[in-house]
Amino acid sequence: MKNAFKPRFSALLAAGLMAGAVMSAHAADDALVARGAYLAKAGDCVACHSAPRGKPLAGGLPMMTPLGAIYATNITPDVETGIGRYTEEDFARALRSGVAKDGHNLYPAMPYPSYAKINDDDMHALYAYFMHGVASVKQVNREPDIKWPLNMRWPLKLWNVVFLDKGPYNSKPGKDVAWNRGAYLIQGLGHCGSCHTPRGIAFQEKGLDESSSAYLTGGLLDNWFASNLTGEHNTGLGRWSEQDIATFLKTGANAHASAFGSMTSVINNSTQELSDADIAAMARYLKSLPASGDNGNGGAAYSYDAKATKVSLTRPAATDSGARVYTAYCMHCHGVDGRGFAPMLAPLAGNPNVLEKDATSLINVTLNGTGDLVIHGVPAPYPMPRYAPVLSDQQIADVLSFIRGAWNNNTPAVQPDDVAKLRKATQAAR
Repeated sequence: MKNAFKPRFSALLAAGLMAGAVMSAHAADDALVARGAYLAKAGDCVACHSAPRGKPLAGGLPMMTPLGAIYATNITPDVETGIGRYTEEDFARALRSGVAKDGHNLYPAMPYPSYAKINDDDMHALYAYFMHGVASVKQVNREPDIKWPLNMRWPLKLWNVVFLDKGPYNSKPGKDVAWNRGAYLIQGLGHCGSCHTPRGIAFQEKGLDESSSAYLTGGLLDNWFASNLTGEHNTGLGRWSEQDIATFLKTGANAHASAFGSMTSVINNSTQELSDADIAAMARYLKSLPASGDNGNGGAAYSYDAKATKVSLTRPAATDSGARVYTAYCMHCHGVDGRGFAPMLAPLAGNPNVLEKDATSLINVTLNGTGDLVIHGVPAPYPMPRYAPVLSDQQIADVLSFIRGAWNNNTPAVQPDDVAKLRKATQAAR
């Protein structure tokens, strides 16, 4: 009996060990896919690769470039129209070098100069997620609206030689773990420089990390001016604490400003989902950047002055059309004193976007309003409405000029022609 029992017991033990190994492998695979999903949120992939009312990650979102519109591609694992046939090597080459599986170069609207800094472990997790954690969608990619010969892609090989800084992020000596983690997220997966760094004549970012004085000093892109993220006192984060930055990344609003434009999508789809430790690391890194860029106020550091309005808003402002528009349309949310009711309603006095010399974002948000900030499924209660159907170009120029001159903001006036140009450009993109 003992001899008959041994083989049976051994077989059961082997089967149990095999089943345990399979379960362990599945758990490891699930953990890897979950980690990849988190990293994809850090990279905000869904924002650019999903069209309005379209399927997640199936592409189709139009993005404006100086050469014309291009359309985000399908990055679901569909084998015909997506990336289902990509090997991990193909996937890494696309993210780090901007080269698709068939060998054609991607336009640098895809932030591969930033994604080049992603380390191997994170790249492996991202690949696992996109192959096994994303629903497959059959949707053919749309060709760019760029005419020949400007649509030729071979010059991008030369562009990569000149401007692509290859190699994963290396921790900086002398900096602590949190700083390096924040730098890795900001420079790499977060690709903050893609919007917040000015671009040169070849559409290249003028800096890829803090070694460049141009890095994160603000940039004009897709009819918005992405704000300065250095320690500049007026237009940057000089007056923000690390907690202010963390609060903004988690909720889209703080005592200084509220998110609008494409930053709304970043908050909705990406940063609010990140861990408190990662958000704190990003805030640590950003707060460490020295002041750089134009302060928008003629060199003077901003300080609030309630008396520095051109007219009194508590009396009829018959001679100031900007004040009249402000009284009728803006004052009930942003206040007589311009301080708003933060964080629900943004202040205008000392707001970095108001102090910015380039008024593009102010014009755009006044014309077209803001998308809904949705934090943990709850929309923000007071989104900025669209005034394009209500106010003329002259009225918008007048009210923005009033705001930029009030409460010691001391920023240049807005011209009606600038409003008209942006109205036309944003209407064409709607």
